[in-house]
Amino acid sequence: MDPQQIVFLLILGGALALFVSGRMRVDLVAMLALLALGLTGILDARQLLAGFSSEPAIIVASVFVLSAGLSATGITDRIGAGIGRAAGGSEWRTIAVVMPATAALAAFSHHVMVTAMMLPILMRLARERKLPVSRLLMPMSLAASLGTTLTLFSAPAFLLASDLLKRGGAEGLDIFDITPIGAVLVLLGTTYMLLGRWLLPRREGEAQAVDPLRLERYYTELLVEDGSPWIGRTRGEFEQAFAERLQVVDWLRHGVRRRRQAGDSPLAAGDVLLVRAPPDEIASIRDEPGLALHAVAKYGDTPREDRQAELLGEEQLVQAVVAPHSEFIGRSVADIDFLRTLGVVVVGLWRREGWLHGELSEMRLEEGDLLVLWGRQADVQSLASHRGFMMLMPFQGRRQTRRRAPLAVAIMVATVVAAATGLLAPQTAFLAGAVAMVVGRCVAIEQAYAGIDVRIFVMIAGVIPLGIAMEQTGTAQAVADLLMAHAAQWPVFVLLLVMFGTAALLTQILSDAATTVLLAPIALAVAESLGLPPTPFVVCTAMGAVASFLTPIGHHGNLLILNPGRYTFGDFLRVGVPLTTAIALATAWMARALWLGGPLLPSLPG
Repeated sequence: MDPQQIVFLLILGGALALFVSGRMRVDLVAMLALLALGLTGILDARQLLAGFSSEPAIIVASVFVLSAGLSATGITDRIGAGIGRAAGGSEWRTIAVVMPATAALAAFSHHVMVTAMMLPILMRLARERKLPVSRLLMPMSLAASLGTTLTLFSAPAFLLASDLLKRGGAEGLDIFDITPIGAVLVLLGTTYMLLGRWLLPRREGEAQAVDPLRLERYYTELLVEDGSPWIGRTRGEFEQAFAERLQVVDWLRHGVRRRRQAGDSPLAAGDVLLVRAPPDEIASIRDEPGLALHAVAKYGDTPREDRQAELLGEEQLVQAVVAPHSEFIGRSVADIDFLRTLGVVVVGLWRREGWLHGELSEMRLEEGDLLVLWGRQADVQSLASHRGFMMLMPFQGRRQTRRRAPLAVAIMVATVVAAATGLLAPQTAFLAGAVAMVVGRCVAIEQAYAGIDVRIFVMIAGVIPLGIAMEQTGTAQAVADLLMAHAAQWPVFVLLLVMFGTAALLTQILSDAATTVLLAPIALAVAESLGLPPTPFVVCTAMGAVASFLTPIGHHGNLLILNPGRYTFGDFLRVGVPLTTAIALATAWMARALWLGGPLLPSLPG
């Protein structure tokens, strides 16, 4: 072993120790390893910075923006709600519907975002259908991870695998090259969870404390504006159109509660609908044609005594809790006249108990009521010291540009088609798609930047030089020679299983990207020693890094469901060991069939 290999192994050992210890963020560890490779002269400046301009890093950043666009236009929420409706009331049907649908969604988005989106939907479904939530969350999380095996861009490990194949002189992977394996794994995982439901624990979900920063439903008023497309249409049509988004509680006309509120009664200009709506809908109502928040439409453009209330561009929504012994208790919103006295408008109200009816301005406030206030930043900030309020908090509602949902879908489809057909280079196609999402106003530029997980981008850019150094110093070849000295006579199928199994174990302490970068050069060297195409060996390595479900720490999505489902490490081992073993066998078999000419179906003895 030459001195350069020894130095590299010391750097690699130090990086692994820091990765495992968790004392530093993974992106910082990757940067430290990168600097060490440069300072020791193992890599030159061009090689050190190759990761930042690499295809995987650009595609990963672009996919985050594309996912943010799908989320900002409400597409992912609609799909998630549709999955919840199709799941039905039985446990087996829920698993049979949720797993393939979640996997398909994760194939074109980030699997952690998909898991986070599906989590409250399944929690609510389990509560309504009286199903143990622990029997639903784990299958959903596993499906989200398996969905990343359907397309090349859905997991950084596959992008890195393709990049390493190109660096090794082989042909890279196309977007759908791994789809046959992924489809088999999704089918296998769904079948396994349906037949092996007895392996899942039967526990009620963790009790969800009320989060004052993001409550599920608020009361607010919607005004049917002059010229609205809803004029003349019935209340039933309105409720059907907004069925998944809000609930109509009361209907006012000329300030008076309507006596006849049948579904076939037509709406008129100036009608006010008292609705229960989630925060995202309140924040997004300005984008609904012909509808407005009643209080904002009524008071927002009213001249103030001191100056014109030019709120556009600097208005914001905040939440304020009515304090004990507040001067507001027992007084109605209209009596207090929030606009004149405090410079803000009440646009929503949350009350722990009881249903509200009638005009919001006539509601008499109670201790603990949470008001949603709309006003200029300067006026809002002055409320923080007001004795009538116990606390002032940001309003946790995301504005969704639902009207641009068709455009967002079109951009996503065009991006995938352009990359899959070779019309554009993959990194160019995805970068163009991300830019189109912003230029097309599907997602705001600030939201697009916020959607990019910089840690993953920097980590990928930082670990790519580790793979280059492992190959350049000859360390990968040395490890491959050591392996072949003991396994030269093993069947290729067994060697593919070895690559999968090694990655499956290492990914429990490292990320899938880092695992792939470290082991893929060894897979390349093993294939070269055998005189075989490297693709199946590298793909099995990446699959092992992505589709291993031995512990909850192997995937971030599993960590999201750990507490809500009240799972233990033992639960994941009991469910994950047989599943991971089956996935390893299926992956090695499919990889051999796709790239080495092996049989697709097992031959029957005869």
